[in-house]
Amino acid sequence: MSSSKIFSALILAIGLALSGWFVANGLITSREPIRIVTVKGLSERAVKADLGFWPIQFTAAGKNLETARLGLEKSEAAVMTFLQKSGFDADEIATQNIMVNDRAAGYGNRNASDELRFVLTQNILVTSTKVDNLSNAAKNVSQLIRAGVVFSSDAYSSGASFIFTGISDLKGEMLSEATGRAREAAQKFATESGSKVGNIKSANQGVFQILPAVNIPNERSEKQIDKKVRVVSTITYFLVD
Repeated sequence: MSSSKIFSALILAIGLALSGWFVANGLITSREPIRIVTVKGLSERAVKADLGFWPIQFTAAGKNLETARLGLEKSEAAVMTFLQKSGFDADEIATQNIMVNDRAAGYGNRNASDELRFVLTQNILVTSTKVDNLSNAAKNVSQLIRAGVVFSSDAYSSGASFIFTGISDLKGEMLSEATGRAREAAQKFATESGSKVGNIKSANQGVFQILPAVNIPNERSEKQIDKKVRVVSTITYFLVD
């Protein structure tokens, strides 16, 4: 066999050997487990509600529509005076619908008292950024009761509600804080396992929640002026040697 053929065969053998080594090494590498760690970062802010709503529903009854109407107008005047003294402007007070109920009409109502045949119900909605005024007014509703205003049972128990609308101003800062705390947790885990934190594999910024500042059993969260904004970010990092 000529020397050129021997050299060519040798080169081919070396190439096959090298390709086999690369393939085998690639398989070994691909079978190595991908090391990751998933951590959560929490960020919270104490905030105060900046908008309040107070639906006020009151009723008046009479043997005829005129009597009931006069009673309703008297109650409305008392409510308006109370709200104005509480610091609310006219554009914060909206008079809504009036409902009329003839208790003598319809099946099963024939025994209704003639003196209270007609029942009128009126709704007034107070919408204001003066949340302290609104809270104090709702607490002093007994003044209206002393003035002769008759509330519907639902309206009397509902009271004022408060919301926080400035969450967009907090998002950037809170997400940065949540992300930083998540990385701190990942770094602690990596240190304990003899690794280092690598790049981010996946991230979920989480949902912003507006919660009551104090969790009171059986109390609706919207009744509290003081609240907290909360977000939990979930981040998965690669771990490297």
